[in-house]
Amino acid sequence: MSMTRIFQNPVFILASITVFAAAALLAALASEAFLGLEPCILCIYQRWPYAAVIGFGVIGLALKKQAAVPRIMAGLSGLAFLINSGIATYHTGVEQKWWRSAVEGCAVPNFGDTSGQSLLDNILSAPTARCDEIPWQDPIIGLSMANYNVVFCLVLALVCFYSVYRLGHTQKA
Repeated sequence: MSMTRIFQNPVFILASITVFAAAALLAALASEAFLGLEPCILCIYQRWPYAAVIGFGVIGLALKKQAAVPRIMAGLSGLAFLINSGIATYHTGVEQKWWRSAVEGCAVPNFGDTSGQSLLDNILSAPTARCDEIPWQDPIIGLSMANYNVVFCLVLALVCFYSVYRLGHTQKA
């Protein structure tokens, strides 16, 4: 199967972007659970577009027989990835201290362990992650998770937009 034909296969495209979005969310959750990394609010905001892409992918796959639906869902996924890349770019700027975060507090409470504490006590005593501190950097080239997310989402947005273009040519033929 040629590369052009891959982008004309709505099932392959929608399944792939759904898997990539789910893998990114699972990686974020695993970094919290197994590496002890706390997300800041900008990290949390970067998860929402991935959740949207999963939803778009499921809808597109469920309604793949209706010609326009996979193309629309791929386009919406591309927009979600582009938005995510924008949030990650903003987060990168905050991390690098190019600008200050406009997000109030820029921290998120940890609600994980509530044993013996009321919810309010847990919120008040929870450690907070700051958006301007990098919790993890690639030891080889020094990129943060937000930096990787910029590139990852831009590439996936381009894949989605190109597949929308190719799917449009398939429908016209």
